[in-house]
Amino acid sequence: MKDRLVKKLKQHDEQALAAIIEQYSHLVAYVINNVTKGSLSKEDIEETVADVFVTLWNNAEKVQDGKLKGYICTIARTKALNKTAALKHKPLLNIDDYDPEDDFSIEDSTEQKDIHHELRNIISEIDRPDRDILIRHYYYDQTVSQIAREMKINLETVKSKLRRTREKIKQKLIERSYSI
Repeated sequence: MKDRLVKKLKQHDEQALAAIIEQYSHLVAYVINNVTKGSLSKEDIEETVADVFVTLWNNAEKVQDGKLKGYICTIARTKALNKTAALKHKPLLNIDDYDPEDDFSIEDSTEQKDIHHELRNIISEIDRPDRDILIRHYYYDQTVSQIAREMKINLETVKSKLRRTREKIKQKLIERSYSI
């Protein structure tokens, strides 16, 4: 169904966009709130959510099949950082610099793209819930206490799982000839 929505979105079907908004608006608001660590007002969050879907609409051709959720989350994260920066008068990140081929990286370096690609492969090999904890912490910017509360896991367990998972990732990168 999601691939069908992506196809319709690329054809600028407004009903597809409406369905995507219905399905992902809560997730987008959640990502924005976590990235900004609750520093935005409700109105700023609503405005940023709207900006995310406008950007999605304007960049529909960049969405790859099976990567809609990740692409939306990447836009949400970038827009949240931009909003925070704008409020603090700092330089902004540009979503147009994002290349969906480089697995959530806006780095131009080929080496960085290779490492990010390899890192994505390694993370996909990690069993749940360790992978979920890692993604929540590093991608959705959740604190350890938030993760523990939402996943109903002891705080110290979350900390140790994060530490062990980082060590596993580091070891696998070294095994695959990446210098750390």
